[in-house]
Amino acid sequence: MHQLKVLILGPASFTATLDELKPFLKFNCIKEKNSSDFDVILFHEEALNDEANNKIIINSNCLKILASNLKKPSQNFNAFLKLPSYLKEINSVVESVAAKKEFSKNSSIQIKEYLLNKNEKKLSKNENEIILTEKEIQLLELFLNNKKPISKDKILSSVWNYSSDADTHTIETHIYRLRKKINDKFSDENFIVSTKEGYSL
Repeated sequence: MHQLKVLILGPASFTATLDELKPFLKFNCIKEKNSSDFDVILFHEEALNDEANNKIIINSNCLKILASNLKKPSQNFNAFLKLPSYLKEINSVVESVAAKKEFSKNSSIQIKEYLLNKNEKKLSKNENEIILTEKEIQLLELFLNNKKPISKDKILSSVWNYSSDADTHTIETHIYRLRKKINDKFSDENFIVSTKEGYSL
């Protein structure tokens, strides 16, 4: 991951403190509010008194952290930094919220007109969704990463690692159930294609 760029919004004393800590921070501080090149916004509680900043909170899809001595963080923020804070805590909160976002992004995969969420084990299209098993997710990833049809033997080695309790019948059963699950919910009979060469999307 590249070094994070954090837009700092708060009183001069807050930004000055972060400037002093700059050599020890694991992210780059940005103070220009008009900049669009940043990953995270760190709001000091005093910044919430500015109407323009409140609009940013509501309208921005960027990761937002609230630095405050309040006991409860606002629901509009992705993370909360209790003030006063040690250097270690500042770095930890910023890196943690960015890592969660990165994980979430990597867990979502586009498959045709569907969205596969590996974290929640869901396959969705528009407002409809189905819950998948771990094996079903592995099957879909295998098909997605191969342009050519995948043979049963290849599936057996890739997904089941030639397990003693798995054979070609096991594969056929799993794929049959997955195809039925998709067809029942999305009326898509051709999501997984079966030919003499194997299976594909």
